[in-house]
Amino acid sequence: MNYFDEIKSLIEKQEVNERVRRLQSNNETIKTYYEIGKLLVEAQGKEKRAKYGEGLLKKWSKILSKEYGNGYDYTNLSRMRKLYIVFRKVGTPCQQFNLSWSHYRYILKFDNENERNYYINRCIQNNLSVRGLINEIKSKSFDRLSYADKKNIKLISESDSKDLTVKDMLHDPIIINVDTNEKISEKVLKKYILKELEHFFLELGTGFSFVGSEYKLTYENKNYYVDLLMFNTELNRYFACELKLNDSSVKDVAQTKLYMMLTDKVLKKSFHKSTIGILISRKNNNIIFEYVSDPNLFLITYKINNTKLIGS
Repeated sequence: MNYFDEIKSLIEKQEVNERVRRLQSNNETIKTYYEIGKLLVEAQGKEKRAKYGEGLLKKWSKILSKEYGNGYDYTNLSRMRKLYIVFRKVGTPCQQFNLSWSHYRYILKFDNENERNYYINRCIQNNLSVRGLINEIKSKSFDRLSYADKKNIKLISESDSKDLTVKDMLHDPIIINVDTNEKISEKVLKKYILKELEHFFLELGTGFSFVGSEYKLTYENKNYYVDLLMFNTELNRYFACELKLNDSSVKDVAQTKLYMMLTDKVLKKSFHKSTIGILISRKNNNIIFEYVSDPNLFLITYKINNTKLIGS
């Protein structure tokens, strides 16, 4: 008998069972809080009159928190009530989204339905931890949406979380974190930003894989170099990204479209969709936007959080 393997097998079995119990416990918690919220709304005279029942909520929270702890204080009872009000149309949240109560504590802070839906979708698409969700909120991810319709963001479920579009993924601006106060050359800065952009796309968690930086495309005996080439397995297409340290121009748009065409000719297979082009620059203007008519070409900006550096 291999005692080590036996011990390891028992530990793995225990860990799996423990994870299952935690998931079940979380679902029961969300379900219970949802039902509590429903009863609170009804006790206060339905949703339209619920705001007039604050006295009742304060009274009950004092009793419940004294007997069962701070988990049932006024703040948490208010969250439970809002949990029901927000999700009553879709049913118990635990049946739709595999999120913890800690996730909901942050999500329920938003009164804007589209903003709430956006962050729930981000959690599902990217399997965000609570810390990951907090980082998304701190970076104002919703505010930086570039193309998605902020006024009509629908909730997705675990089953359709892969039904994504480019509009669901891109942000404007992309935040580039540079960890030095020293001035550096534009060449070094560009390489640094490209490395950060690589991490940006990979951390989106929505099917991006890295193909290459300054990727060489050879066509008719000439070499062309794409700043950053990615592939998205969910969208089944290449992403050719061009970075301009200064403002974008019509010439930059034409260059990016050239790289899109070359990627399609050199790399794209018959079962791939057409290449997406992304032109990333410090600033765009209305003239450039008007010039862009290709639905597969996106213009977004970057922002460096250190104002002492060149190009910031």
